[in-house]
Amino acid sequence: VQLQASGGGLVQAGGSLRLSCAASGRTFSNYVMGWFRQAPGAEREFVARVARSGGRTYYADSVKGRFTISRDNAKNTVYLQMNSLQPEDTAVYYCAADRWAADYDQRLASPVYDFWGQGTQVTVSS
Repeated sequence: VQLQASGGGLVQAGGSLRLSCAASGRTFSNYVMGWFRQAPGAEREFVARVARSGGRTYYADSVKGRFTISRDNAKNTVYLQMNSLQPEDTAVYYCAADRWAADYDQRLASPVYDFWGQGTQVTVSS
């Protein structure tokens, strides 16, 4: 599956952005979808993931209550709505897809996914 992320940009602290990740090439609903981010000099870290049906979501503690992941299987797209953004949210954001892991598999909180998008830059100014 090919993934194309978009929606990044520059925003002031307290602002919002909505990232999108469009998938093509395979049956989108067969994949668990996740968002990760990587700041300069840091490791790639888990942000959120959503189950194949969209009915179950998981978040990193650092974004709970501020970010919302969702998917539209009819549009082959996963979204990340980011509210109350802070400078520490500055990073390149990547979407990822996993074909075989169970929706609840805790390994999906680490970057073990099968497919990755190219990343979109999010910069939050103070």
